[in-house]
Amino acid sequence: MDAMAAAGEIPKAYDPRPVEQKWYAHWEERGYFTPQVEPGRQPFVIIMPPPNITGELHLGHAVTATLEDIMARWHRMRGEPALWLPGEDHAGIAAQNVVERLLATEGKSRHDLGREGFMERMMEWAVKYRPIIADQHRRLGASCDWTRERFTMDPGPSLAVRTTFVRLYEKGLIYRGERIINWCPRCATALSDLEVEHQTHNSSLWHIRYPLEDGRGHITVATTRPETMLGDTAVAVNPRDGRYRSLVGKRAVLPILNRPLPIIPDEAVDPAFGTGAVKVTPAHDPTDFEIAQRHRLPTINIFEADATMSAAAGPYQGLERYQCRQALLADLQEKGFLVKTEPYLLTAGHCQRCQTMVEPIVSLQWFVRIAPLAAPAREAVADGRIKILPERFTKVYDNWMANIRDWCISRQLWWGHRIPVWYCGACGGLTVPLEDPRACRHCGSHDLQQDPDVLDTWFSSALWPHSTLGWPQDTPDRRYFYPTSVMETGYDNLFFWVARMIMMGLENTGQVPFRTVYLHGLIRDEKGEKMSKSRGNVINPLEAMDQYGTDALRNALTTGTAPGQDMKLSPQRLEASRNFTNKLWNAARFILINLPPGQRLPWDVAPTGDLLPEDRWILSRLNGVVEAVGQRLESFQFSEAQKEIQDFLWGEFCDWYIEMAKLRLGAHPSPAPVLAHVLERSLRLLHPFMPFITEEIWQRLRGAVSWQGLPAESIMVAPFPAPNLVARAPKEEAEMGQVIAIVRGIRNARAEHKVEPSRFLEATVVTATPGALEPYASYIQRLARVEPLRLARPGQEGEVATAAVTVVLPEAQVYLPLRGLVNLDKERQRLQKDMDGALEEVERLSAKLADAAFLARAPQPVVAKERARLEEHQDRLARLRERFAQLP
Repeated sequence: MDAMAAAGEIPKAYDPRPVEQKWYAHWEERGYFTPQVEPGRQPFVIIMPPPNITGELHLGHAVTATLEDIMARWHRMRGEPALWLPGEDHAGIAAQNVVERLLATEGKSRHDLGREGFMERMMEWAVKYRPIIADQHRRLGASCDWTRERFTMDPGPSLAVRTTFVRLYEKGLIYRGERIINWCPRCATALSDLEVEHQTHNSSLWHIRYPLEDGRGHITVATTRPETMLGDTAVAVNPRDGRYRSLVGKRAVLPILNRPLPIIPDEAVDPAFGTGAVKVTPAHDPTDFEIAQRHRLPTINIFEADATMSAAAGPYQGLERYQCRQALLADLQEKGFLVKTEPYLLTAGHCQRCQTMVEPIVSLQWFVRIAPLAAPAREAVADGRIKILPERFTKVYDNWMANIRDWCISRQLWWGHRIPVWYCGACGGLTVPLEDPRACRHCGSHDLQQDPDVLDTWFSSALWPHSTLGWPQDTPDRRYFYPTSVMETGYDNLFFWVARMIMMGLENTGQVPFRTVYLHGLIRDEKGEKMSKSRGNVINPLEAMDQYGTDALRNALTTGTAPGQDMKLSPQRLEASRNFTNKLWNAARFILINLPPGQRLPWDVAPTGDLLPEDRWILSRLNGVVEAVGQRLESFQFSEAQKEIQDFLWGEFCDWYIEMAKLRLGAHPSPAPVLAHVLERSLRLLHPFMPFITEEIWQRLRGAVSWQGLPAESIMVAPFPAPNLVARAPKEEAEMGQVIAIVRGIRNARAEHKVEPSRFLEATVVTATPGALEPYASYIQRLARVEPLRLARPGQEGEVATAAVTVVLPEAQVYLPLRGLVNLDKERQRLQKDMDGALEEVERLSAKLADAAFLARAPQPVVAKERARLEEHQDRLARLRERFAQLP
């Protein structure tokens, strides 16, 4: 774009909305988000976790988008071809539920529309909400390549789904069989184990008497689900349980239905549970199903799809399951079969989507035989080809993969990828082709019916990293951008999605799908509670952006966090982020207003020549921050990197250097070149985190300064700053550290003793190197409002120490003879408080340095730094005690 308006026209207040709209449109129009295939150059690739097409984005999406955008922008500024590929998920059961509820408001159901009509309605929903989701990501500043946007139901990903199913079926890794599955009566579909949430309820344990068939007694069983007894086909006891040894081989009679049941021995029975005898209901309990397989017992399904009782339930047919429970218990009580009822804490599975209690049901479903796929996926993490951050999740991943069960992939829905299996009405054979068949592959008959079910949503999601890049086709994007670099997602998706992507990526391509897995935590409110609409503590990211600005929201979501750790978000945190945004704007405004007209500077070259000590200090600190930020980003410590930048900009550049520069305006040498250089480099450091305000200020600075050698027209494609280790100034850094400590100490003492801000105080600073502070004396006087200021060596303080407020600092002591204002008792209390704090630090550091484990684990520079800190606190404690003893 053209040079910005004159610096003096910069608004007093920062208005984020027009800035955000302007720059995002500019970036997208210029094609900055779209990388090219550049053979010989290593690309950086992230595939966006596809949001569901079920409505607006939430804070989880905002965290994901922010973290991934930080990575994409950083790598792009490093000159790498950076691809961040966006997309959306069709969301299977979740989206179908939303649209079915809408249909219900019209007095219709999906069956009124028919399958084809309902699919058209679902596609209309997707067409409406996909651009809404994309635009919400644009608002977040997501620098995605929208030219490569994908949808799980697009032809490309759909072909990948079909190809994967057919290949796995042909390998025997997909099969159809009767197994116990989790059934949601409300959603009327099977659920995988990962789609079930277990919740604990106060319930009961019912003891029920089953008479023996020979009339010689009874056996009592205990159950938490009495209605399922209507599907019993045996009673089981542990073979080592002496109480029931004589009953094994006999038969009991099922109350109410009078069905004879064999009494069988099985090791799965826990003698300590209930009575030690259990009813066996193979169709409605996973353990009972396995017992039935071992003993060749029949299975009786007593539930319809909506959890009402089937014909197998006899007199209870048609009742809802809990109505049946109450009616059955009343009948058992009346007929003398109910022995007792006792309280019991029951843990039961619930549908993750609708929270309905699921029923374990034997059903004919499609499964992935998972063990052969899990083994290489475990190995890929174990041998380091894939690194999981934080590392503690590596063990969690391995333990789960070691005990993984076959994956139920069929769902009784209409919306989704329909299972590509056709059943022949003539010979009963199955045809599983890549293309829709015209005839049975076994007998040639045209009497074919496709399986009515669809695949689990996670099946297509598991292919996302390679299906979005063109697999199974051999595309240029797939060859260049796969494997991808990083998969960033919430830790709650480790098993749902990440593990499955690793398994399917290795199976389909022979390569890992990504090299690093970065897991972020959940967003909670300021009390650490989960956000939910019922609690009224949800923060809508769109509303937060309207109120605080996008950069402030991004800053709040990424500061003070660590990989895999939940974070607390509050309005106060958002306000603090907005305050930083305003601080940066005001600092930039001061600099722009005070730059000389026609300022010419070499771009990215630190000023040299006539520099004052504070100039060398801020340039040195800038280089230190550039180095630290690069290291933090390399190790995925995004929060720490952002903290380094923010602490420098606010705590050093704004609070100290700019305040010193204000005292030099119009003098020689001018601070203008240093101000412009530090601001420009700092903006590039901050850009991946806060892209909008940094671009706005950078462009205004570009309009105010004639930069020689500027290589880019936008900050987002300008080079990320590289450290210049030669430009460090340790002497000035130490001196300015002492100056800052002195000024802060005097300011704190003034505030504690309620000295009027306008009043100047006398001060004596005692230090081993008073000459080093001479160049800064005028700044100490102006910033701390002290005059006269005396610099002295130890022993030269004279009588000024008597009845003076003493500020004990690491390398200096400051005496403020506040005549008539010093309360000696209060001064003793203050010194005692300081001594207690210093002693606490000495004890903590001493214990740390006495810890053999710490000494063995920590790098030597870290140990040396801690020893230096201990010596510093020991010295300060000694001087505090000395000063305390000197008080009259």
